Amino acid sequence: MTLQTTTTEYTAVQAPGRLRLFTWRLKRALRSPRPWLMLSGVALWLFTYWLLTEGLRLPRFDKIPGPVVVLSEIFSRTPFQGISVFTEIYYDHILASCRRIFLAFAIATGVGVPLGLLMGWSLRFRAYTFPILETLRPIPVLAWVPIAILAFPGFEWPVIFLATLASLFVTTLNAMLGVQSIDDAYFRAAGCLGSSRWQVFRHVVVPGALPYVFTGLQISIGVAWFSLVAAEMVSGDLGLGYMIVDAYMNNVTVPMVIGMLTLGFVGWATSALVRAVGNAMMRWHMRALAIQGR
Repeated sequence: MTLQTTTTEYTAVQAPGRLRLFTWRLKRALRSPRPWLMLSGVALWLFTYWLLTEGLRLPRFDKIPGPVVVLSEIFSRTPFQGISVFTEIYYDHILASCRRIFLAFAIATGVGVPLGLLMGWSLRFRAYTFPILETLRPIPVLAWVPIAILAFPGFEWPVIFLATLASLFVTTLNAMLGVQSIDDAYFRAAGCLGSSRWQVFRHVVVPGALPYVFTGLQISIGVAWFSLVAAEMVSGDLGLGYMIVDAYMNNVTVPMVIGMLTLGFVGWATSALVRAVGNAMMRWHMRALAIQGR
């Protein structure tokens, strides 16, 4: 029997087991109140939205398109105001924003996580860098728009820079707080065992700070989204932010609401993806919390 045949048979045996495990987890989730509470919350929100805009038609709310109008337009093959799931431009806006978010989030993570770990680990390094970070952090993203337009060519890189900048501060600070949350006993134990500084950083600092790092990344992806939208409103040519402000300037309100709802769903999906990656990389942390009854 060859190794390939053995591997194939092992996979065939494991597949039904994995399917049963998935089915069991799905049934357990459906028996819990959580998914039904989530659906109830969404239904309550939709009902309130319909009641204010189309049901009671309260003053000022009657100018906002209601859920019936929005749903009929977004699923129309011939949308009256030009945007639906059947129009190519709708997906062009989504892809443009997702591409910018991916680049901005990757840059902010690649720079912010090592920077925050070093700031939390080295008091001397933090003394140099923390005042600069705290000086730049309160500056609103929109205040950076003129500098971004002057410093970067075209439409793309100013938007990516603005989204990266906002995301960078959150990522860096959470990574720094993660290192500061590690008990000093771990550092003393590593020193007594003869660990080098690199070994301490690799085996104590990085794993100990990971829970804070991934919490920061979940916040960071949300900050990147609303910073991106603000940047696209000012200097973009495509994207969900540009779609929203363009609809407002042209007095077509339905595409504006479609852009906002799409932004919410896409942003939720990216946050869930970051959360899933974090949970997969920190199973040891989840087991520790389970042992503690948390």
